[in-house]
Amino acid sequence: MQQGLRHKALKAMGWTFSQQAVTQAIRFAVSILLARLLAPHDFGILGMVAVVAALSEVLMDGGMASSLVRSENPDEADFASVFFINLLTGTVIYMILFFAAPWLAEFFRQPILSDIIRVYCISVVIHAFSIVQWARLTRQLDFRTQFMVALPSLLAGAITGLACAWYGFGVWSLVWMHLVQTLFNTIQVWIRAGWKPALILDWNKIRTHFSFGYKLTLSALLFRGYKNLVNILIGRYFAADQLGFYTRAQTMKQLPVDSLSTALNRVTFPLFSSIQNDSDRLRSAYSRIMQQVLFWVCPVLTFAAILAEPLFRFLLTEKWLPAVPYFQILCVVGILYPLHAYNLNILNVKGRSDLFLKLEIIKVTSGTMVMVIGLQFGMYGLLFAEVFLNLYALGINAWYSGSFINYPLLRQLKDVLPVVLLTLGAGVIVFIADKILISQTHIRLLQSDIFRLAIAGTTGMVVYLVTAHFLRLQPLLEFKSLTFSSR
Repeated sequence: MQQGLRHKALKAMGWTFSQQAVTQAIRFAVSILLARLLAPHDFGILGMVAVVAALSEVLMDGGMASSLVRSENPDEADFASVFFINLLTGTVIYMILFFAAPWLAEFFRQPILSDIIRVYCISVVIHAFSIVQWARLTRQLDFRTQFMVALPSLLAGAITGLACAWYGFGVWSLVWMHLVQTLFNTIQVWIRAGWKPALILDWNKIRTHFSFGYKLTLSALLFRGYKNLVNILIGRYFAADQLGFYTRAQTMKQLPVDSLSTALNRVTFPLFSSIQNDSDRLRSAYSRIMQQVLFWVCPVLTFAAILAEPLFRFLLTEKWLPAVPYFQILCVVGILYPLHAYNLNILNVKGRSDLFLKLEIIKVTSGTMVMVIGLQFGMYGLLFAEVFLNLYALGINAWYSGSFINYPLLRQLKDVLPVVLLTLGAGVIVFIADKILISQTHIRLLQSDIFRLAIAGTTGMVVYLVTAHFLRLQPLLEFKSLTFSSR
C-alpha cells in the first residue's frame, strides 16, 4: 500500500510540476512583455484591485473546498451542496463589490478603480462555477486534467492581454487578460472534469463543511488581508508607481517560489491527509519535502538578489530599476515562504483549523502594529517590517505544528542549515564573479547584462550543485532517487 501511495504521489508530482513549469514559464514571459509595454502605474492600479479580488475569492469559497479535499468519503450531496452555496455566495459578494466600488476608488484616491473593480471582479462569480470541480480533481490527484485545463486558459488570457497592451488599452489589458483566463478555465473544467452538480442542497452537509471551512476562511481572510496590507498601505499613502514597483518585485520573487512550493503544496495536502494519523510518516514526509523545496529555492533567490540589477534591466528595461532594492529585500521573505506553507499545512491536515485561526489572529494583530510603525519610515520601513514579521510568523507556526509531529523549529532549522550555509558560500562566488566581470574584464561584451547573468549565475549554480554532490546532501540524493525511480 505504501508503494502504491508513493507511485501515485510521484505521478501526481510529475503532472503538477509539468503544469507549474509550463504555466510559470508562460506567465513569466507574458509578464515581461507586459512590463515592457505598460507603465509601472498600470501595475500599481491592478495591485489595488487584486487586493479586493483576493479577499472576495476567499469569502466566496468559505473554506469548504478544502473540507471536501480532506473529507474521507464525500458523496454527491456533499459536492452539489457546496457547489450551490459557492455560487450563491459569489453572486452576493459581487453585488456588494459593485455598489462599494466608488468608495474603494475614493479610499485609494484613484477614480478609475470604480469601473475596473466592477469589471475585474466578475471573475468571482465565474470562478464560483468551478471550485468544486477543482476540489474533486485534487482529491483524485488528477493533475493531468488540471494541466490540460490550465494551459489553454493561460494562453487565451495571455494573447488577450498582450493584444490589448499592444493597442494601448493600458491597465485594462490586465483586466481583460484576467477575465478571459478565468472564463476559459471554468468552461474547460466543466467539459473535462466529468462532473455536473445534481439538484441537491443538503443543509446538514453544508453545516459539516462550514464548521471546518469557516475557520479556514477567517484565517485566510486575515492572512490575505495581512499579506496585502503592504499593498493597501502603499496604494493609500504612496504613488501608484511605487505600488507598481513593489508588485513587480513581488512577482519576480514569487516566480521560483511558486514554481516549486505551490506545485508541491497541491500534492502534499491530499498526500499528507492520507497519512494524517501516522505522525512518524507525516514528519518524515514533511521534513524531506521541506528540505527539497529549500534546496532549490534558496540558491535561485540568493543568486537573483545578487544579480538583481542586470536581471531587471535585461528583462524589464531601465524604467523598472527602482524595483531592484525592493526585490532584494523580498527575496529573504521568499526563502522563508516554504517553511510557512508546510507548517500551516500540518495544522490543516490534523484538522486543527481552530488553532490555524488563532495563530492568524495573533500574527495579524501584532503584524498590523509593526506595519504601521514601519510605515513611518517610508517604503523601506514597510519592507524591513515584512521581513521581521515573516521571521516572527515562522516561529509561531513551527512552534505549534511541530508539536503535533514532534518536529520543533530548532530541529527544522538544523535540517536546513547545510542548504543555507552552502547557498551563502555559493552566493559569495556569484558576487565575486560578477564584480570581476564588471571591474576587471576589458571585453565590453562580457560586461553586458546577459553575460553577467549567464556567467555569474552558471558559476554559482555549478559550485552549489557540485559541492552538494560531494557533501552528499540529503535533498540532492532524494532528488536523484525520485528522478530515477519515476522513470
